[in-house]
Amino acid sequence: MNTADANKIPREASYSLSVKQRVWKMIFIEKLKNPLGYIFLMLATLGISFLIAELGPIMAVLTMVIMIGLPMAYAIIVFPEFGIITILVSAYLVMWVDKIGLSFPTGTLMDALQVLLILGFFLKQKYDKNWDFISNPISIIILVWIGYSFLEAINPQAESKVAWIFTVRTVAVVMLTYFIFIYHIRTVSFIRLLFKIWIALSVFAALYSFKQEYFGFFGFEKQWLANNPSAEGLYFINNHWRKFSIFSDPVTSAYNMVISSLLCITLLFGPISKGKKVLLGFLAVLFFMAMLHTGTRGAFVLIPAGLAMLLVLRLNKKTLLLTGILAVAFIGLIKMPTSNETLGRFQSAFYPSNDASFNLRKMNQKRIQPYIQLHPMGGGLGSTGAWGERFSPGSYLASFPPDSGYVRVAVEMGSIGLLLMCTLIFIVLKTGIQNYFAIQDPELKNYCLAMILIVFALNIGNYPQEALVQYPTNIYFCLAMALINITLKLDREKNDNLLQTVNGKQA
Repeated sequence: MNTADANKIPREASYSLSVKQRVWKMIFIEKLKNPLGYIFLMLATLGISFLIAELGPIMAVLTMVIMIGLPMAYAIIVFPEFGIITILVSAYLVMWVDKIGLSFPTGTLMDALQVLLILGFFLKQKYDKNWDFISNPISIIILVWIGYSFLEAINPQAESKVAWIFTVRTVAVVMLTYFIFIYHIRTVSFIRLLFKIWIALSVFAALYSFKQEYFGFFGFEKQWLANNPSAEGLYFINNHWRKFSIFSDPVTSAYNMVISSLLCITLLFGPISKGKKVLLGFLAVLFFMAMLHTGTRGAFVLIPAGLAMLLVLRLNKKTLLLTGILAVAFIGLIKMPTSNETLGRFQSAFYPSNDASFNLRKMNQKRIQPYIQLHPMGGGLGSTGAWGERFSPGSYLASFPPDSGYVRVAVEMGSIGLLLMCTLIFIVLKTGIQNYFAIQDPELKNYCLAMILIVFALNIGNYPQEALVQYPTNIYFCLAMALINITLKLDREKNDNLLQTVNGKQA
């Protein structure tokens, strides 16, 4: 049986690609490729030109929205694979575009992409009613998490309801993309394409970090730093700037380099050619070096932690040899004497008791414990940090710096929210490990392993920093959770197809 046929999952004929192609052909060829169509296009062009001349830039922007925005919206709704690629690329670049200074609502753009994908999902249900993707532990706990996040809207302890509106987008609404991924990613070839896009974006971000490290910031980045004076205190350490690449901040940059490096390291063990393994090894080192430029101590321990999990799940001579070599390299980096500020900051991550900022965080967490114990639903989403200072200034929580994803959940959503968050991570890792040992196809097994390591690393990283709320990490975290289930589903369908083929031949 052909491998492509084995990996392909049939779709409903009523919603097939050929139907969509016929629709486009009917609109652009049958209706417009004639004298009347040419006259219509000419008159439309003249009309738009006249309106732009009369109304100025407003009409020009509106025209761009109509000519580009509407077709894009249609494509995202009708072609979900295109929509998935669009949101993954946009999530990576959105904060970079924001720093450039374009007068563009980047946050609204991401919300719009998610709405269009969700709309396309429900429209698809008219032709292909299938809710099987809900009946698994990860989907159920995500629905519970989303439900509780919306329940926080009526939290009596919340100082501001407006803060909830701004915060729930990145805490709960973004989680809906998990269901988009698990429903629409239906072939191994599409997973390969997504990984290629993921790695290509990471290469761009890593090289951009090298540019910042050795050639300095662009003018618009200097302007952004000047407009955010608080950033200097966080990013300028020991006369050296922490690099943020194309992301919102150094922490987000570091964590994305970590998960990209773990992805490349895990793919090394897959059924690929030696040339690709050499390339992946090089890229893993590139991402690791870009991570060092961020000066984010919380990220430095994540690759060793991911390698430890890799060794546990895939214990054989090859894995033991590679992890052993990498362990020796890490120990050498930690112990070697150096005057380099970047390497020195990396080494300090493995001696947290000597870190003043780490000790200060421990003191803050100890101080806030009585509040968490007395408020099982917390103080409401957006009650701490920047949103707290903006929407509820002067309140007890507004001035509290959470400095941790788990601490923020405990403070804003209470012990109930923290329990749900920990349960979510536990179920994802437990399901991932079970699926990993159940999958038979070597390629899919390797993909599942990569997603386990990524979720595991982000779980650890969510304690010293807020790892799961900023683009693009939040989107790619949902992708990783979805792929843990998708890989098992594709493996079972492939085995079923092979079994049917064997039975057919025997018959």
